[in-house]
Amino acid sequence: MRNEGVGSWAARRARMAPDRVALIHEGRSHTYGEVAARANALAHRLAGLGVGHGDRVAYLGPNHPAFLDALFATGLLGAVFVPLNTRLAAPELDYILDDCGARVLLWSPACEPTVTRLRAAARPVRLAGESTTDSAPVDVRVADSETCMIMYTSGTTGRPKGAMLTHANVSWNCVNLLIDVDLTSDEVTLVSAPMFHVAALNQTVLPTFLKGGACVLTGGFDPEATLDLIATHRVTCLFGVPAMFLAIARSPRFGTADLGSVRSMLCGGAPVPEPLIAAYQRRGLTFLQGYGMTECSPGALFLRAPESVRKAGSAGTPVFFGDVRVVTPGGEDAAPGETGEILVQGPSVMAGYWRLPAETRAALGEDGWLRTGDLAVTDADGFVYVRGRAKDLIISGGENIYPAEVEAALLDHPAVAECAVIGVPDERWGEVGRAFVVPAQGVAVEAAELLAFLDGRIARYKIPKSVVFVGALPRTGSGKVVKARLRAPVSDRREA
Repeated sequence: MRNEGVGSWAARRARMAPDRVALIHEGRSHTYGEVAARANALAHRLAGLGVGHGDRVAYLGPNHPAFLDALFATGLLGAVFVPLNTRLAAPELDYILDDCGARVLLWSPACEPTVTRLRAAARPVRLAGESTTDSAPVDVRVADSETCMIMYTSGTTGRPKGAMLTHANVSWNCVNLLIDVDLTSDEVTLVSAPMFHVAALNQTVLPTFLKGGACVLTGGFDPEATLDLIATHRVTCLFGVPAMFLAIARSPRFGTADLGSVRSMLCGGAPVPEPLIAAYQRRGLTFLQGYGMTECSPGALFLRAPESVRKAGSAGTPVFFGDVRVVTPGGEDAAPGETGEILVQGPSVMAGYWRLPAETRAALGEDGWLRTGDLAVTDADGFVYVRGRAKDLIISGGENIYPAEVEAALLDHPAVAECAVIGVPDERWGEVGRAFVVPAQGVAVEAAELLAFLDGRIARYKIPKSVVFVGALPRTGSGKVVKARLRAPVSDRREA
């Protein structure tokens, strides 16, 4: 087999154990042999559409076996997989498809309403189970240094950037995860978080696949359904963001639900609140959490089970094959307790941003250390505590929201003269957006109208949950908005 990349994983697993269950979806089991056969057939179909080495193949759809068929088929051809966020609006998807130059867009029937509104040039191919019957093995030479996938992450300017993750990046991330989490070949991993996010795909699905376990795929998250699936399939491992685990804990069945099969609970996207940690500890379960980002494939720090209580609130220490520094503005290592920026280096750090050489140089520098823009402190034992996001990033239910993108959309409304968006605490989602709006002179507008205006222009999770009308935005002498002052108590502002 000449393929050194992720695309070969289905075939490699199938030759070891073709009859082992790889995926479970809506009550149906799919073996490794079946996944490998479907991926090979889809690769033939894509080749017939002109897809070749280095071409981009985009995928739009919920968690489904077809997602992994598309990933492996694309990799078999040496092409580049581009998973798309199903929650994005059509204009946002158009930008990504044009930016990556996708030759083909594979899409699920569930996404037809969105696909009909797309204008991008990528050839749309509906996935409905049909494929060529050609079973000849696809054997293209693919080096592990080649790009496996482009994961788009929002930028501070409002335009998403494509992080290029190589096959080696993805593989080393899986190795790091398997060193920190004792996944076994009989693992049953529940995947409710969307696989178009790097954490669900690279921290749960692919490591489980590598070990030969089974993944239970769900099209969406529901706390009651999660408890049922755990009991029915004897789930041993599950991943989620804090908001998901909070919803499960709030179920009236949580105290008595059968959770006896669960061995590992992976949580990411935001720090886990200590009351939530305590709620699960009362059920005999411990969170495994860490810190990462798309550009790291994503793992960078990990808080391992033995330290999960003693170091609660920490993101842990560096993954095995990786290094992390917390540095001062002058580039020196910060002393314990001193705030600095997190820098990451290692074989799972991205190759760069797609077609953005200046941004790549700014992020990676000449030394290869990734500048995350995130602030943290370390303690005397070297454990890292993330303190904030230097780029004003809002994390809502595990989703990244950059205020500049929301502000740009709001300013398209004729009644908005100026605006600024910040994150405010929310019990359910961790953070939600709040918009401060200066109305255009002589124009009356209500909050509901502004929020409705955003629906369809940006993803719904990016739409602020509240609007505050102000006469002016606080600014520095150079004209920059002082968002720290916006985070002060609302007092006499009119809020909706």
